[in-house]
Amino acid sequence: MWSVDRMTGMEREDTNWFPKENMFSFQTATTTMQAISNFRKHLRMVGSRRIKAQSGDLQASCGTLDEGGVDDNLDWEEEREMERQACEGDDFVPPKIMLISSKVPKAEYVPTIIRRDDPSIIPILYDHEHATFDDILEEIEKKLTAYRRGSKFWRMLIFCQGGPGHLYLLKNKVATFAKVEKEEDMSQFWRRLSRFMSKINPEPNLIHIMGCYVLGNPNGEKLFQKLKNLMRPYSVEFESPLELSAQGKEMIEMYFDFRLYRLWKTRQHSKLLDYEDFL
Repeated sequence: MWSVDRMTGMEREDTNWFPKENMFSFQTATTTMQAISNFRKHLRMVGSRRIKAQSGDLQASCGTLDEGGVDDNLDWEEEREMERQACEGDDFVPPKIMLISSKVPKAEYVPTIIRRDDPSIIPILYDHEHATFDDILEEIEKKLTAYRRGSKFWRMLIFCQGGPGHLYLLKNKVATFAKVEKEEDMSQFWRRLSRFMSKINPEPNLIHIMGCYVLGNPNGEKLFQKLKNLMRPYSVEFESPLELSAQGKEMIEMYFDFRLYRLWKTRQHSKLLDYEDFL
């Protein structure tokens, strides 16, 4: 894989090419323009430019994510206490993970319209065609560690295509009640994802689904119930509100600058959309 040295602009070979810092944190107009300029020229998505040999090395190095990894040797209370200690301090804000599928039209613009007053939002743009479940899980772990070592997410937004009763997560990987039940890699993904959820959140951890209306038929509720069962003993709630509803507006405002989101939405299928619109 290749990354770009942000100081020199030179490309360098690196297996850890995703920046540790949140490159989409905006502090001033200058840094905003800089970040967007870098984003336009050097966009890299999780799972893009995959090299098979490196993929094998990557999976071998990710023992903590696997069933039977290090975490299995710790009981629930020990892990909970470790998280509590990691998140001590009045300055700690629980992180919110945003998973963005490249299949979403104009997905590359989404990280530029997140709320700029909330540094706890961690956007992860992944390549729908080439990314794997392992890639996504490893990137979540990396981002949470960079945010604060030992922290877990309290909220997550999954922004992808889909429809009533199904989520189109990856190429040839559509999450339905039946497929999650039958396909081992699909069920393992949700089990392993739960390990990044908080144990100290006094309320159920929340996963929002955006970009599709999963609850459009009874199979959507069956899918969500199946996922909740897979993620036990972690407590989680799934929500997939219509964007035009009051609940949908509340969801959008939790993660996005509402004005910029509306601008993006109205031009999502237009060729006229440009990054300068979001400065």
